[in-house]
Amino acid sequence: MEYFFTKHNCHQQINHHRYYSCYLFIIIAFLLLDFTNATNNTTNSDEGVLGKMLSFGSNIWENIKEESNENVTTTTTSNESFIEDVTSIFHKPKDLSHFRTMVLTFLRIFAQAFIIFGGVIPYIPQYLVIHRTRNAEGFSSYVCLTLLIANIIRIEFWFGKHFEIPLLLQSIVMIFCMLIMLELRTRVHSQTIRRNSTTDTSTTMSCSREQLTDDMSDKKFTDFQIDYFWQWTTFSSYLEFLFVFTVILSIITWVLHKNLVYVETIGFLAVFCEALLGVPQFVRNLRAKSTEGMSAQMVIFWTAGDIFKTVYFIVRKAPKQFWFCGILQISIDVAILIQVLVYSNKCRSRGQ
Repeated sequence: MEYFFTKHNCHQQINHHRYYSCYLFIIIAFLLLDFTNATNNTTNSDEGVLGKMLSFGSNIWENIKEESNENVTTTTTSNESFIEDVTSIFHKPKDLSHFRTMVLTFLRIFAQAFIIFGGVIPYIPQYLVIHRTRNAEGFSSYVCLTLLIANIIRIEFWFGKHFEIPLLLQSIVMIFCMLIMLELRTRVHSQTIRRNSTTDTSTTMSCSREQLTDDMSDKKFTDFQIDYFWQWTTFSSYLEFLFVFTVILSIITWVLHKNLVYVETIGFLAVFCEALLGVPQFVRNLRAKSTEGMSAQMVIFWTAGDIFKTVYFIVRKAPKQFWFCGILQISIDVAILIQVLVYSNKCRSRGQ
């Protein structure tokens, strides 16, 4: 039986990679479809994902190029000595203003890079904890569901109402991150279930074959059982659901992208789903009366990232939906941090 499960797991991992590649290919195809639709219905040549990204990169390059050209022109004359050049750098206020501009440009680029990749940082400690302990019970899979749905909807919202490219790239990066987290949790959770079932079988010889088969059988999306929604035991089932959801939403957005009510509605849904990110983890902690298995570092990074993100939204004058998302997320993060303090104190008092 152990050989059978080992062979089954290897075959399952190969299928997972195939589903993974297929899903990413379909997502890119539908993004290109929306991109083509956006460029055909606008008069500005910079519209669309590709145009926006090229414009974003060219602006950064032009700023750096401008600074270097100005610095060269202010320090070049054939008759000036080396000492005069050095003193001009420290005494001309124009050079100081150039330096200040370069610093501001660097800070802006850093802020945009942090917005794009900063959302991944909180999940690195949680990933390492699950991988080290081979226990995924402390991490709610509904966190992945919330972020995947929210970021897919946010990408669709962009095609109806363009916002900053860093926020769009943030959604794409977060989708990849959540797929990685979901794959690890599903794999570890399935191994735990099979290990426990095998142990129970060895200790209870009177267990019927039907009950054993039911306990060890895979729960799949194609079974269409609501009771097991987002509790499937195969990673391919999650990809199948996300594929169906993305296709349906992309078609609807492609048809109604000019409808203001629809665009604003999906924009609100995107940020509202993301704002509820911490709710599954909060509920899980509340039911278990414990935060064991959950990385406190993850929640701290959540809070710091959400504060930074909300300030960025306000400064950059992002759509109001993003402001609402940030404020609500900070509130939930603080509530989870309070849970960490309360439940850790209870554990200490019991230990004493």
